[in-house]
Amino acid sequence: PLQVHAMAEELAAAAAGQTKRLNSSSEGIARLGENGHQSKRLKRDADEEDVEDQSKKSPKRKIVLLMAYSGKGYHGMQRNVGSSQFKTIEDDLVSALVQSGCIPENHGEDMKKMSFQRCARTDKGVSAAGQIVSLKVRLIDDILEKINNHLPSHIRILGLKRVTGGFNSKNKCDARTYSYMLPTFAFAHKDRDVQEEVYRLDKETLEKVNKLLACYKGTHNFHNFTSQKGPRDPSAKRYIMEMYCGEPFVRENMEFAVIKVKGQSFMMHQIRKMIGLVIAIVKGYAAESILERSWGEEKVDVPKAPGLGLVLERVHFEKYNRRFGNDGLHEPLEWAEEEEKIAVFKEQYIYPTIINTEREEKSMANWLSTLSIHDFNSSALGIQANNKNSK
Repeated sequence: PLQVHAMAEELAAAAAGQTKRLNSSSEGIARLGENGHQSKRLKRDADEEDVEDQSKKSPKRKIVLLMAYSGKGYHGMQRNVGSSQFKTIEDDLVSALVQSGCIPENHGEDMKKMSFQRCARTDKGVSAAGQIVSLKVRLIDDILEKINNHLPSHIRILGLKRVTGGFNSKNKCDARTYSYMLPTFAFAHKDRDVQEEVYRLDKETLEKVNKLLACYKGTHNFHNFTSQKGPRDPSAKRYIMEMYCGEPFVRENMEFAVIKVKGQSFMMHQIRKMIGLVIAIVKGYAAESILERSWGEEKVDVPKAPGLGLVLERVHFEKYNRRFGNDGLHEPLEWAEEEEKIAVFKEQYIYPTIINTEREEKSMANWLSTLSIHDFNSSALGIQANNKNSK
């Protein structure tokens, strides 16, 4: 009996200790509330959320989503919290994730909570056929269908794959392929050819375009192809794997061509400036030697082609696929089954937008008329030297 008594006492003491601990911890929580750090309410909400999570029986998992979108009317991909008047693709995506029940509402406000990472920040007006984002979600039933139901038709989630917990779509991506669709009169020589829609690209001009685009291959210092980077900034060195212009084709009486470029990574405006400079050379505004000069230290005035024709085609995860793609747990990040859907989306939403906007707003034609304003011959250094001499 003594033993039983002792045991009962111990239990009573333990229970009292437990109560005391509970009280002191709730006091702690209440006190925290007074300090304005963490109120009881937050704790309760978190507990309710946990209960909700338990009942949903769907723990959060790291996934990647394959996205396609037409970027017209958006201020790029990346969300800018606090400037709601500039709508971005991610604003619409996050709202669809919350509405479909994949993420709790507070994760929408603070994207770090769901480990959100985009593979590429596309600029204002730029589209994508194969953007990838990585994030943690609840894997609910019919997840793609539910998310897409809450998205506008010009933004689609085309695929989903599970990935490793530490996966980050930006850091794990080893290359990106972009395309740039432009009316071929962009290559019409300023003194010799017609400058409008009746222009048709001949074989010699296409060969010249491709010879120039091929010069970009390899590693160069692209400090002149973006803003805010000096010539000695190591991050201005970028590696380009391929760049070429395909055969022209006619849509609604206007001839177009598509330039493809694959590189490890690109800086802001880099591709548009790479294309802008080639156009300036082919049209006869700038000498071919300007390409070599632009990779040197001096500042060169490089024109930036319009954002309209630029499309993020696909992102490559070659290293990740070699390491995890066949480990039996994860699938490689390749989208062979989705290719058909990607092609259909481009035909339905991306190409018509580029063609119609070009016809109505004449973004390329208007931009071409500004090329004559650029000073392609003198560099900033040259101008300084001239000023000194004239003094």
